[in-house]
Amino acid sequence: MGQLLRERHGAATYNVGFTTYTGVVIAAHEWDEPGLRRRIQPAMSGSYERLFHDVGMPAFLLRMAELGEAAGGLHERRLERAIGVVYAPRTERWSHYFHANLPAQFDAVLHYDETRALRPLDSDAGHGEEDAPDTYPFGL
Repeated sequence: MGQLLRERHGAATYNVGFTTYTGVVIAAHEWDEPGLRRRIQPAMSGSYERLFHDVGMPAFLLRMAELGEAAGGLHERRLERAIGVVYAPRTERWSHYFHANLPAQFDAVLHYDETRALRPLDSDAGHGEEDAPDTYPFGL
């Protein structure tokens, strides 16, 4: 969405990215399935998320314009992980990682080394077992 807004509104946009090394997310196994609490695998070597983990801080905010020369290494093409309504850990490399240039994509990046799933407003959503079996919700 940020890219579309930037294309339409240019410098009037301020895009903020969010990264995490590991944690828990509410996501489905497949599209149109219910969301479950799922453990996120530790980030892959060569990714921005792994680089930020290696900093050793539990959380931080990077404002790209304020980094100056320190942002130089961030311009290197690296893997970036994207997790949305679907999380497929078995095919994580191909399903969730893409090559990116973070400073070109975001004005700021908020990194949490370990994240926790949000509590859904819908009381029936996201309360399944963490890493529920593939047969959920049918139990076969």
